[in-house]
Amino acid sequence: MSPFGPRMAMAVGLLLAIAGCGGGNNSGSTDPGITSDQILLGNTIAQSGPAAAYGTIANAEQAYFNYVNSQGGVNGRKIKFKILDDAYSPAKTGPLTKQLVEDDKVFLMFSGLGTQAQVSVRSYLAGQKVPQLFVATGATTWGKDYASNQWSLSWQPPYQGEAHIYAKDVLDNHPNAKIGVLYQNDDYGQDYLKGLTDGLGDKASLIVDKESYDVTAADTATQLAKLKAKGADTLFLFSTPGFTIKSLVIVTKLHWEPTIYLNSVSNPQVYMGVAAKSGAALKNITSVGYLKDPTDPQWANDDGMKLYKTVIANCSTCKADDGFNLYGVAVAYTMVTVLKQAGSNLTRKNVMDIASGQLNDSTNPFVLPGVKIQTTPDDHFPIMQEQVITWAGTGWKLQGGLIDERGTIK
Repeated sequence: MSPFGPRMAMAVGLLLAIAGCGGGNNSGSTDPGITSDQILLGNTIAQSGPAAAYGTIANAEQAYFNYVNSQGGVNGRKIKFKILDDAYSPAKTGPLTKQLVEDDKVFLMFSGLGTQAQVSVRSYLAGQKVPQLFVATGATTWGKDYASNQWSLSWQPPYQGEAHIYAKDVLDNHPNAKIGVLYQNDDYGQDYLKGLTDGLGDKASLIVDKESYDVTAADTATQLAKLKAKGADTLFLFSTPGFTIKSLVIVTKLHWEPTIYLNSVSNPQVYMGVAAKSGAALKNITSVGYLKDPTDPQWANDDGMKLYKTVIANCSTCKADDGFNLYGVAVAYTMVTVLKQAGSNLTRKNVMDIASGQLNDSTNPFVLPGVKIQTTPDDHFPIMQEQVITWAGTGWKLQGGLIDERGTIK
């Protein structure tokens, strides 16, 4: 028997158990990645390979976290962000994600890039009960299939919803169009294609041909030549930036001047500039946006844009006029909003519950005015508003008002 008596022994035992469970971090959380002064987030993204243009997103996110840390962090904790390059290859995403979860003990995975890559680790992260938050992909599955994947969530508008906007624009302004579609031959490209087909409805026969390309291809010259030969006068580019730039140049070399619809994930002005310098004649191009454009002079005196430029100035590899960097800062802002909302209950489960069903990021200064970033227990698409933009020779010009995509996903 204990010399302190049975009640004292029980009390001492309970205190020891509590100390053991807490891991000595005095943080109010027993989950990995949380200490009294730190929150550890992990990320896999393409900083090399065919989608390397997206790699700057993580650097911009790091810049925003550094800014937040300089302001005192999140409820007294500093954010540490570990970024690993998976080169847009699911074969690399898996082991790198396991490294971050099992070896580095991250609290959650944030803003991992690529539809195929992130889907490939979704079940693993769910099994580990590690949040896979705000993946950098608009694949419709992240919101639509949330019921069976409750540890994963996207942030940006879904590809199918975006494609519905294009379909409506075609039907309203080009009802006799002969549509040719170039799309990436994976879930990413097929998601866009499904949205366009569904959006056209009984007018889907306007699509005269669709051609796919593999991410390992050198270019899309053969596919574009086929689309032109089929008589397409309206071209959809459902492609990543590198292939988009090459495709715009090839279209010009083919002496072809179709009406072009360019998906939003390839439309930052900096890449349009690269295409122009490479010989592309940029004409008749339509896309959509939901973020403020850092190259648009209308935002020169905007408080959000001023904050963005303050943040991004501390990223030595980031170009301020690259819209992908503004995306990174914007999604990082939402991540910080969720962490702050979690308060002292900084557990993986609570953070996931907030992000997936209680999110109300109404102060994000980097999105277009009126765009709401929100989730409810019945709606797991954080952003569902976009605005049509058209190329105006040297930049994008907003057209009309915000279009709500809710209700378009089948």
